[in-house]
Amino acid sequence: MHNNYIHRTIEGKLNEMYGSFPAILVTGSRQSGKSTVLQYITNNKKQKINEVSLDDIKERLLAIEDPEGFLRAHGVPLIIDEFQYAPNLLSYIKIKIDEARKNEMFGDGKKVGTLYYLTGSQIFETIENITESLAGRVGIIDLYPLSTREIYNLEEDIFIPDINIIKNKKPLKYEYMNNIFERIFKGSYPELYKKNNNINIEAFFSSYLRTYIERDIRKIINIQDEPKFMKFICSMAARTGQEFNASDIAKDVGIDSETIKKWTGVLSNTYIIFLLQPHMNNNISRIIKRPKIYFMDTGLACYLTGYVSSETLQRSNYSGQIFETYIISEIVKSYTNNQRDPKKHLYYYRDNNDKEIDLLVIHEDNIYPVEIKKSANPGKDAIKNFNVINKFEMNSPNGIVICLSKDIHLIDEKNYIIPIEYI
Repeated sequence: MHNNYIHRTIEGKLNEMYGSFPAILVTGSRQSGKSTVLQYITNNKKQKINEVSLDDIKERLLAIEDPEGFLRAHGVPLIIDEFQYAPNLLSYIKIKIDEARKNEMFGDGKKVGTLYYLTGSQIFETIENITESLAGRVGIIDLYPLSTREIYNLEEDIFIPDINIIKNKKPLKYEYMNNIFERIFKGSYPELYKKNNNINIEAFFSSYLRTYIERDIRKIINIQDEPKFMKFICSMAARTGQEFNASDIAKDVGIDSETIKKWTGVLSNTYIIFLLQPHMNNNISRIIKRPKIYFMDTGLACYLTGYVSSETLQRSNYSGQIFETYIISEIVKSYTNNQRDPKKHLYYYRDNNDKEIDLLVIHEDNIYPVEIKKSANPGKDAIKNFNVINKFEMNSPNGIVICLSKDIHLIDEKNYIIPIEYI
């Protein structure tokens, strides 16, 4: 297993939680590696651990109809995969945890440790139920598919555009544009990075979507709406890196915009997309209030938009927005992998005069403007909107343009060109 295993940034956090929380929950999209990382952590602790998946219909029925019998049958410690299919288990898990705590205090003194490891791919049901049922008893971690730093086994910290931090960061290996677009086209699901795995990318995503719709979506939408949902997710993929406009997408798909909003919530809650919010500020009244859509796996976005090779992708009109999507998704992963909420740190800017900044990173009391360009030498034009930062009345040490340049260099006295290898 270790031979094929790709180390994840969240291992550090999981090791901290191990033994301290009676339950640990890892949530994330399907195939993002949730149960693999849990197996790795528990194997390393030399702990014998049982595992059961509620994707298995028989196990799911037992968990729903006889939760107590289900928990007794499997014992502890136990990994329960896709536990959101039987949310009623939570109250029984709570009872088991409370009994073990009582025993530690008044019985034989046996330390509780971690009894249950849960994975779930639907945040909207999962988190609500968990926080109600297991308050104070559960550690929660989000997991997206692999980041590029994880793929290359490099340390991953939160992305801060401070030039002094960037200059001290170990960059990824320099690669030509063809290789970067191959990585973007392939995406970041762990299954595609297994050694000696000659899996066909198209077959992988076709099967991924079928499973996603059958297991995660069918509970939420009517079966007759499935073709429309497919049309919707393709329409969203075509708009990655763009503002979310429900009525435009509704026209495309042929359903009302309220349904579009609801389905967008589903994509966000199952970790398929990240909605980057505009930065609001009392000093600026003319800000656009719509979020921007970013697919969290560029491979899935390319598959949904019908690209069959990285060469055609690189030459297409889509290449700029998918390049931007790749950079934003990597930055979002750097925050979630380090247990920081990206929604509190990452924004974009656009006003009614069409002044736009791709990304604003807020760290401590500083704000950093970031532009993303798919070129090797963007000129001063790339930073033409950075002066809107002055209206925010926040300290702004420097701005950066992330691009395909080979080296870090100055654009003017406080803005820098940064190669993509530093994300």
